[in-house]
Amino acid sequence: MTPEVAVDLFRSALWLTAVTVAILVVPSLIAGLIVAVFQAATQINEQTLSFLPRLMVMLVTLMWAGPWLVRQWLEYTETLVHNIPFVIG
Repeated sequence: MTPEVAVDLFRSALWLTAVTVAILVVPSLIAGLIVAVFQAATQINEQTLSFLPRLMVMLVTLMWAGPWLVRQWLEYTETLVHNIPFVIG
């Protein structure tokens, strides 16, 4: 295995991980920011008020983007398995 192949596989894995995390975390961060602004404006300091909307947004995001994310990870894994002979020899 040449260093270029190893770097390319590592780069693909990092990019897929970054995309997966961004798709799942960014909507939750936006929901948390909206709830924080609402709490600051109304002076409500309830911890569950900030947790529940983020949880719901995360679940909706998983339902919406989950099939696409699983398909991307399966394609990457399939590519790795098909390239095993080229990586070894």
